[in-house]
Amino acid sequence: MGKAARARARRESAANSAEGAEESTSQMNRAGWSAFGALAVAVVLRLVIALDKKTSRAVTPPVTPPATVISAADRAAPGSLIAAAAKIGFRPTVEDGVGVIENEPVSSAHPPINPDLLAVGSIAPGFRLRTPQGQSFSLAQERGKAVLLEFFATWCPHCDAEAPHLRDLYAALARAGMHVAFLGINADGETAPSVYAYHRYFGLLFPGLLDPSSSPGSWTSQGAAGPVTTAYRVENYPTLYVLDPQGVIVWRGDGEQPDALLRSELVRAAGHP
Repeated sequence: MGKAARARARRESAANSAEGAEESTSQMNRAGWSAFGALAVAVVLRLVIALDKKTSRAVTPPVTPPATVISAADRAAPGSLIAAAAKIGFRPTVEDGVGVIENEPVSSAHPPINPDLLAVGSIAPGFRLRTPQGQSFSLAQERGKAVLLEFFATWCPHCDAEAPHLRDLYAALARAGMHVAFLGINADGETAPSVYAYHRYFGLLFPGLLDPSSSPGSWTSQGAAGPVTTAYRVENYPTLYVLDPQGVIVWRGDGEQPDALLRSELVRAAGHP
């Protein structure tokens, strides 16, 4: 082999060795990046699963079980009403993010979403409505007490979240000897069995009142507002008003509210220190 051939052979050999080394290095890099990528994906998936579980625990409210304490009026309901209510099969509507603000401080409250609610300082419209059992209640008969009016719908998850808090707040204020009245007004034109099923499930000790409309709602379908609901300009559920003993609106809001806020407004309305 001549010098030129030997030199050419050496150059080709060197080139082949360099290419082999480069290919080996490239394969090692690809393997390394592949392993790194697989590890990164695994880490990300673990984080996503952990965050999802953490988020679910944080925002998904527990289902409120049926109350064990039932009002005397609900226990004394006629058998036909009890049977009709049982057929409805009411259970609370659970939705992420509800049932949280009730335990927060007063500062967590938000201003009303509906700008057309009746103004603070105005006289609350009078009404006379009946419970599912047929007992009549009027706003006028509550004069001399601070009054909480709640407009609710049985299918509303925010109302379902608020209900046990209102039940406990009413009981606590009564034990404290405060002159307060709570009236729950169905804002969806629902029938007696539907409202009774809701009222009994949560063990509410204050009256739940029917506000009949031309298009009755139920736990499974939305209806139309009745005349009292319309007079109070209800657009969102729940909507709440606090009245002083003379029937003047001193506070109003819509959506779930902190327990501490409702308590403070009722105490203020009743003139307690």
